[in-house]
Amino acid sequence: MFRGSASAKIDSKGRLKIPTAFRRVLEERYGREVFVTSVLGDAALIYPLVVWEEFEERLAKLPSTDRTKRRFLERVGYYGQQTQLDAQGRVVIPQILRESAEMAGEAVVSGRLDHLEVWNHQRLLNRFADEEFSEEDFAYLTERGV
Repeated sequence: MFRGSASAKIDSKGRLKIPTAFRRVLEERYGREVFVTSVLGDAALIYPLVVWEEFEERLAKLPSTDRTKRRFLERVGYYGQQTQLDAQGRVVIPQILRESAEMAGEAVVSGRLDHLEVWNHQRLLNRFADEEFSEEDFAYLTERGV
């Protein structure tokens, strides 16, 4: 599992060095191949390729006429790129996604159980301020046995 978060930097060529703890889990458990994408264009999602392929298999079971499936695939395809970590543990964030998510310099890489999420550091702090985690949110999770 990917858990916690770590500071990182995106260099001038758009490469993100995966923090050591996440890199270790990624390489040992899943290998070096990943799918980098986004749904909203505000953050990068880095899925181990095998995890993404399992998700695609579930998604493929929905009818091709399903509007939500089509909108989702349009977006992840637009932002997405299959790639692999280089020898230094870096992955390129696609240019179109870097521009959309304002990714340059300081970033935060967070574990999301089966994938990683990468945010421009300041944008993430702004999101936290705009979308507080409330008592109702805690109650919702508690009601679901989490």
